[in-house]
Amino acid sequence: MSNHLPRPKTEDRRPKTQNPMKKITIAIDGFSSTGKSTVAKHLAKHLGYTYVDSGAMYRAVTWYAMKHHFIDKDHFDIDALVSHLDDIHISFVFNKDVGFAEVYLNDENIENQIRTLEVSSFVSRVAEISEVRSQLVKQQQKLGKGKGVVMDGRDIGSVVFPDAELKLFLTASPENRAQRRYDELIKKGDIVLYDDVLKNVQERDYIDSHREDSPLVKAEDAIEIDNSDMTKDEQFQIILELVNKTLK
Repeated sequence: MSNHLPRPKTEDRRPKTQNPMKKITIAIDGFSSTGKSTVAKHLAKHLGYTYVDSGAMYRAVTWYAMKHHFIDKDHFDIDALVSHLDDIHISFVFNKDVGFAEVYLNDENIENQIRTLEVSSFVSRVAEISEVRSQLVKQQQKLGKGKGVVMDGRDIGSVVFPDAELKLFLTASPENRAQRRYDELIKKGDIVLYDDVLKNVQERDYIDSHREDSPLVKAEDAIEIDNSDMTKDEQFQIILELVNKTLK
């Protein structure tokens, strides 16, 4: 039986969440720029769950490495970064003005700094390091210990929460994802070229899928959703229907 899902009919009405007393873990994995964080934030807010952006945690470590000159386009001092892992404290603080939790590194808000193309160009290399992954997976598992959590990333359903009640795997064409990322960066005022963004997406796909430690894979029991031609609302309705089925 295929795990691919059809697009919803236009007349579908948004379903209400079933069994609000029951709490589950929702793992959302997928390639970069598939909108994992956007839908995860929306879903967590709708359900009253905790949202954890695991990718932001890897970006925070990358930002730390960049600030301390452990990594740039010409070198990567892995030993130096690993030796400083105990000095890296990541937290999420809810900002009511924006409606979601922002990322803090050692009590400094770095939400905007970690979303740049420069950080994106290094984050997959940092995420390859076994010591980094081990450190962050422990933190992620602790954050989701009490259920009622929506977490997105690359290895949430396969490594962090292999027993999650609902696992999703989001995908879309590289060109489609690059356009989304490009539009997002331009809207923020960044000066970037579409070709550079596409190259970054393709490079991250390769590194994420081929790294030795916890590569990006679709968990056997994950439901794959290709959102190339879906609106955000269409995708949200599909996922909410899956949540309702899981909660019954």
